[in-house]
Amino acid sequence: MDNKLYDMIFKRKSFHIFRGVGDIPLTDEELKDIEDTFKTFKPLNDSIKVDIRISKDTTCVRGQEYCILLYSEKKDNYLQNIGYLGEQLDLYLVSKNIGTLWFGIGKVEEKQIDGLDFVIMIAIKKIDDESKFRKDMYKSKRKELSEIWNGDSYLDIGNIVRFTPSACNTQPWYVESSDDTLKVYRYRKEGKRGIMPKDLVIYYNQIDMGIFLCFLELCLDKNNIKYERETYIEEDHDKEYNLTAMYKINK
Repeated sequence: MDNKLYDMIFKRKSFHIFRGVGDIPLTDEELKDIEDTFKTFKPLNDSIKVDIRISKDTTCVRGQEYCILLYSEKKDNYLQNIGYLGEQLDLYLVSKNIGTLWFGIGKVEEKQIDGLDFVIMIAIKKIDDESKFRKDMYKSKRKELSEIWNGDSYLDIGNIVRFTPSACNTQPWYVESSDDTLKVYRYRKEGKRGIMPKDLVIYYNQIDMGIFLCFLELCLDKNNIKYERETYIEEDHDKEYNLTAMYKINK
């Protein structure tokens, strides 16, 4: 992945409502750049076909100018793959001063394009002042490191990746760390999920895990830590802990 995206971790924020951010329209050239750049991003699984569409015709009414609709083949771990790719796009947009919002409950008219199914959308709008992005990531409300990170290895990385964005703010990740291995789990706990149905929480949390892996790998790369990644297919979505990925650290 592009190491320039790492710095955007600290700048990005979720614009739940695009209010007071100016009225600068995205140009045709910028929209074309988004489409072209998305094709350069590294997937978790390059055998899964994906595509995007940029549209104004959605039910996501948050003051955005456009929504980026993400489509995918339905294969094993396609949700994690979309999260991983979509977060690269999210951070790239931030680098261009384009505000973003992962919008899980948005609906689309085109539920399928070229045999690919709609998965999720990202609402976007140009931000007129860079100071309107996040000023201090560490003031954001997130789980404490001890809640998501077991072990004493790579704590500095853990203290960054705990700020990964997630649907329903469930933050469904848990890492077992050692000097030579990081095991990443999707942690499911019954609890606060608002009006979101249980099956949709599981759906969006699998996307969350792809977003988390993107953050984790950007941090590993930034620290020049070499690794081999192995991903896993969830056998039982209702398990409390589902192993998503294991990173073997190359010393």
